[in-house]
Amino acid sequence: MTKRVLLAAPRSFCAGVDRAIEIVERLLESHGAPVYVRHEIVHNDNVVRRLEGLGAVFVDSEDEIPSGEICVLSAHGVAPSVRENCVARGLRVVDAVCPLVSKVHAEARRYADSGHLVALIGHADHVEVIGTKGERPDQIVVVESPEDAAELDTDGKPVAVISQTTLSLDDVASTVTALEDRFGALKRPGADDICYATQNRQDAVKEIARLGGTLILVIGSPTSSNANRLVEVARTAGADATLIDGESALEGDLLPGHTVIGLTAGASTPEELVQNVLADLAARGYTDVEDVTVAREDVHFRLPKEVVAS
Repeated sequence: MTKRVLLAAPRSFCAGVDRAIEIVERLLESHGAPVYVRHEIVHNDNVVRRLEGLGAVFVDSEDEIPSGEICVLSAHGVAPSVRENCVARGLRVVDAVCPLVSKVHAEARRYADSGHLVALIGHADHVEVIGTKGERPDQIVVVESPEDAAELDTDGKPVAVISQTTLSLDDVASTVTALEDRFGALKRPGADDICYATQNRQDAVKEIARLGGTLILVIGSPTSSNANRLVEVARTAGADATLIDGESALEGDLLPGHTVIGLTAGASTPEELVQNVLADLAARGYTDVEDVTVAREDVHFRLPKEVVAS
């Protein structure tokens, strides 16, 4: 039987990641090294190492950045207190936050300021969620699961619901249902907070599983929420799935028993790593590659004025 690869499309970089990386690259070109970045610009080890090689310095806190230097805020967003501290310390802030994350921050402020308790569905330790909760810490509560929803105490306040952008739509739906069962009608945004790129990549994985992919390889870093969700979605769809880094050779015991393999990459994973894995698979006899396209992406976000003017 012919060994085949079902190659997901869309895959790899989304518009928010493209924008964030281009911001750091342009600043390095125009200002020279170092350019400080608060947190990893995106959650991919390969990207971070490459930018470090160009002169980017990644720090855990803005307090580590010398006064007067550039501070790039990562794609995941930050709490208002971080921006205030940057200004107080005399840092030159450049905002690389994904506009779709900024949208969720705006929703959080609007709902909290209108008297709602804001249920933020997401992972409490993820930097995006930490930043969003920081908009109104006393009026936003993180809800990680339907079980959390069942135990939520609103103290009589109406409930609004928002979510981390990189979750599985199915997981969010189950938690929203639990909130509705407990509190009735919820205030919600007009459109889901799950970003278009996350949803498209999840849909492609589901389609690969439907077409007979029995093992789905997801290229991404362990810290990438959207890449980890792709693994979960693939397994829920009935396929075996594993997260790989795209740089190391595939483990020998991974492929036996699978003649149809799916391949995708998280939204912060460079396309060159996909090509690395395709070459590795081809050397192992998986030479028939078929694109599985579920959507066409033509989204572009404008660069901040600090970069365009530099």
